Amino acid sequence: MSLLGIFATAILPIVAVAAVGFALGRYRDVEADALNTITVYVLAPALVVHSLATSDLGGETILAVVGAVALFTAVMLAVGEAVGRLSGQREPLLGAFVLVTSFPNTGNYGIPLADFVFGPTGRSVAVLVTAIEAVLLYTVGIYIAARGGDSDPLADMRRVFGVPLVYAVVVALAARYAGVVPPATSTLMETLELVGNASIPVMLLILGVQLAGVDIEGTLRPVGVAGALRLVLAPLVASAAVLLVGVGDPTVARAVVLLLATPTGVTTIILVGAFSGAGERIAPGEFTSATVFVTTVASVLTVTGLVAVLEAGWLV
Repeated sequence: MSLLGIFATAILPIVAVAAVGFALGRYRDVEADALNTITVYVLAPALVVHSLATSDLGGETILAVVGAVALFTAVMLAVGEAVGRLSGQREPLLGAFVLVTSFPNTGNYGIPLADFVFGPTGRSVAVLVTAIEAVLLYTVGIYIAARGGDSDPLADMRRVFGVPLVYAVVVALAARYAGVVPPATSTLMETLELVGNASIPVMLLILGVQLAGVDIEGTLRPVGVAGALRLVLAPLVASAAVLLVGVGDPTVARAVVLLLATPTGVTTIILVGAFSGAGERIAPGEFTSATVFVTTVASVLTVTGLVAVLEAGWLV
């Protein structure tokens, strides 16, 4: 498929729906909090339970994906820390820099993307990776964000127990293991599918609304470095991770690489705002918001190219 075809079928739908959210956020003063609450506590868990309970992903594949995501995150955290220190950054901006380079937007960007590119398998992989990323964000991510603040990072990490996606994964995998997943045509599964499918356009609308409030002035230089790590280095690290861990299914491996190469996750804005201190030159919150915005816009090009590379089998 040509680059134009890839853009039209996989990227344009994401851009179009997010653009509607951006316009609503800019001109109608729409608040994303209510939509976020509905998505986090209702729509996304339904998507996770239905996708994982009905997917063809085996136990070995799931463990391999978990290992690949963990390895990728460890490498990106180390690279972000090293590059940040070498470029002269100090806390709390250093913590924000590490976060934006290490944690991709596998949720309200990655799930629709993987669904468009790889179909049901891509969606199942995406919800699994998103759940793993949620655990990492609300443990390691909080610790890093809070390094330059006044709160206790270890105490704040308990917030991971309030992440519904974690419990949704446990429920879905437990049901599969016990062999009690209802038939796909049952009322329960059809309801979960209906509610879960609604999460995809809502996630994209939320992304657009959140981007509408971003201010990127005065932060372009560090954002450029962080963006390069997130959009250029991350796909290479992700490819190495899936190969080293041994993700056998080519479609699953490519979906993991694509998901980990998405732009900076919007949740990093929330973590930095809640736990980071005040910066001396650049406010960590402004830097994080700017990086999310810039990498999301630039990803239209980088992700289109990456899909072409993955379809050609050049990375995994």
